[in-house]
Amino acid sequence: MASARTSRPSGHRRRLPLRERWRRALHEHTVPTQRSLMAAWLGFGCTFGTARLITHGIRGGWLPWGNVSADRTHLHHYNFGIATLAGVGLVAVRGDDAYVGHPGIGALYGAGSALIADEFALLLDLKDVYWARQGRVSVDVSLGILSALGLYLTAVPFWHEITRVTRDHLRVHPAGAA
Repeated sequence: MASARTSRPSGHRRRLPLRERWRRALHEHTVPTQRSLMAAWLGFGCTFGTARLITHGIRGGWLPWGNVSADRTHLHHYNFGIATLAGVGLVAVRGDDAYVGHPGIGALYGAGSALIADEFALLLDLKDVYWARQGRVSVDVSLGILSALGLYLTAVPFWHEITRVTRDHLRVHPAGAA
C-alpha cells in the first residue's frame, strides 16, 4: 500500500526544484563557449568586488590580516593576477580538450583579469596610486557595470529563460517556498 506522501493522482508530475530548473535552462539555452564566457565575467565581477572589499578592510583595519609580503616586499594583487593568467595561458597553449573552454578555466581567466584591472593605474604609472581619490569610485562603478553587462550579453536567451522559469516558480510557490 502506497503512503499518502508518495502517492500522487495520475497525470500529476513532480515539479523540479528551482535550482534544477535553472541548471536545465543553462544547458538548453547556452553552448559551452557561452558558459565559459559567463564564468569568466562572473569570475571577473566577483574577484574585482572581493579585491576591493579586502583592500578596504586591510586599509581600514577591520580585517584580521594585513598585506601579503615576501621578505618585506609588498606583493600587489596584480602579481597574483599575472600568475593566474599565466596558468590559464599554459592550459590554452597545451590544448587539453577537457580544460579548454571549461567554465572553471573561464572563471580563473576572469579572476586573474580582475586582479590586474584593479591595479591597472599602478601598472600604467609605475607608482602606487591605488588609493588616490581621482576617479577611483568611477572606475569601481564602471568595472562593476561592465562585468554585469558582459555577463548578461554573453547569453541573453539564457537570462530571459531564467527570468521566465523563476517567475513561473514563484507563481506556483509564493512567499519563498522551495
